[in-house]
Amino acid sequence: MEGYIHSTESFGTVDGPGIRFVVFFQGCPMRCQYCHNPDTWKMRAGEKRTVESLLDEYDGLKEFLKSGGITATGGEPLMQIEFVTELFREAKKRGIHTCLDSSGIMFSESKKAQYDELMKYTDLIMLDIKHIDDEEHKKLTGHSNKNILAFAEYTRDMNKELWIRHVVVPDITLNEEYLRRLGYFIGGLNNLKALDVLPYHTMGVVKYEQLGMDYPLKGTEPATKEQAVWAKNIIFEGLKERLRDENRKREK
Repeated sequence: MEGYIHSTESFGTVDGPGIRFVVFFQGCPMRCQYCHNPDTWKMRAGEKRTVESLLDEYDGLKEFLKSGGITATGGEPLMQIEFVTELFREAKKRGIHTCLDSSGIMFSESKKAQYDELMKYTDLIMLDIKHIDDEEHKKLTGHSNKNILAFAEYTRDMNKELWIRHVVVPDITLNEEYLRRLGYFIGGLNNLKALDVLPYHTMGVVKYEQLGMDYPLKGTEPATKEQAVWAKNIIFEGLKERLRDENRKREK
C-alpha cells in the first residue's frame, strides 16, 4: 500500500512525548484561516511512500528516538486512514510508540469499524479543537465541528490517551464565553491527559505569499503568551464546572 506523504521530520519535539519521527500526510478538507501548512491541502500531491520505506527511514534514526516514536500528522492523516492503520500496525510490531495528530474532522459513525481497527494500534491521540461554537467553527474552517467533538467522545469511549490543543486567536477564539464552553466540554473527557493552549502566530504568512495565496487573517495581531495563559485558566474554570456538575449528578 502507498500513501501520499508531504514530508517527514526526523527530530520532532512538539508532536507527542519524547523525540519523534513525524510523518506529514497530504490532504486536508478543512481550510483553517490560520493554517500554516496550506501546501498540504491537496490530496493527491506530495510523494508516494510505502509503509516499509517510512519505517526504514525511522530505523535509520531509532537510536535517537528511543524516548519517542512515530507521529502521523498533516494535513489530515485520517483522509488516508487505511494507510495510517497499516503504518501503525507495523510500527507496533516493532515496539514503536504511535501518536495520531488529527482534527477529527473525518470521523463518522458509519466509519466506526475502520476507526476501531486503527485504535488497536494507536497509543496517543493529539486532537486540535479549532472552535467550540459550531457556527464560528464553520467561519474559521469551512466545516462544522460536530464530527470533531464526536471523535473526542469516541476516544473517551475507547479509553485512548488524549491530548487537546487549542489555538487562541484575537477576536476569534480569544473569548471568555467560548473558552469556558470549551473547558466544560473537555471536562467530560476522562481520558484527557494534557491541554496545550497555543497563541496564534503569523509565521505562515510567508508560505502563503510563496504559494501566491491571500492570507485570510491578514491584519490579525499575534496572541501573546500572557493571553494564552489567561485563556488556559478560563478553560480550566469551565472544566472544573463540568466536574462539579458530574459529581452532583452522581450524588443524587
